Amino acid sequence: MNTLQQINTLKERMSQSIIGQDKLVSRLILILLANGNVLLEGLPGLAKTRAIKSLAKELDCGLSRIQFTPDLLPSDITGTEIYQPETEDKFIFQQGPIFNNLILADEINRSPAKVQSALLEAMEERQVSVAGKTYKMEPLFMVMATQNPVEQEGTYPLPEAQMDRFLMHVTIDYPDDASELAIMRLNRGEQMQSKKNKEKKEKLSPQIIFDAREEINNVTISENMEKYIVDIISATRYPSKYNEQLDSWLDFGGSPRATIAIDRASRTHAWMSGNDFVSPDDVRAVVHDCLRHRIMLSYEANAEGISADEVIDALLKQVAVIA
Repeated sequence: MNTLQQINTLKERMSQSIIGQDKLVSRLILILLANGNVLLEGLPGLAKTRAIKSLAKELDCGLSRIQFTPDLLPSDITGTEIYQPETEDKFIFQQGPIFNNLILADEINRSPAKVQSALLEAMEERQVSVAGKTYKMEPLFMVMATQNPVEQEGTYPLPEAQMDRFLMHVTIDYPDDASELAIMRLNRGEQMQSKKNKEKKEKLSPQIIFDAREEINNVTISENMEKYIVDIISATRYPSKYNEQLDSWLDFGGSPRATIAIDRASRTHAWMSGNDFVSPDDVRAVVHDCLRHRIMLSYEANAEGISADEVIDALLKQVAVIA
């Protein structure tokens, strides 16, 4: 099998246990291939934890789960130095759960900003600094942070600086009735099968992720598509150039990280679709998840109940694609 076929096999295996959440499975793989991090928002019980566990299981790589609570400390994430008088250096660094391949930061918005910011350096620089020393992360590394809807009690909004470091902000909703029935039957079958010997499948090597990244680097993007991405970001910053309604809805637009995110995500999406070039459809397929957390809506938009997705829809109607 070539690399794309192996990635499709990974997707198929995950979909067998993550029913009714095809978008979640596809986005997790896309973000891992794009070497990014993901912020996942949805109500409890929608297979968020199960999805990343399935990814770690099928890829045969390490997974750490960090449950964010109001009393969590930054050292609980990054690790800390332990005094060992019998050793030559006296202090030994004990690594925290952040030192793994896949990191599940569960309910990240249930901890205050000081703890949330402990992830910043690891997510962006792929390293952790403790007591004046720097420790590198694993080559294969991704943070999947889950958050409950901000309307729920006991949540802390993520600071904009950290939101910007997530490649995508993915939202998921309830499965349809047919998927709900399949989930119930799958759970029942797993309980029965747990008492028997499960069929062991050969796990995929994490090397396929690095091979795929090499191929994604060769995906071409035309100057017109580059201009299209830049125009979309420019429209979030200067909406008054397009119409008064957009101007009244937006306070702040996307940063240069938004431009980079759409470029990386659209090239990855094109490769996963079997193409070696980026089309407007690839850009539009990823733009909502790349911009949803990077634009700041105005008071007027919030008062009118306008969502970030509706604003992005309006932007896409205004920004033309150069043929």
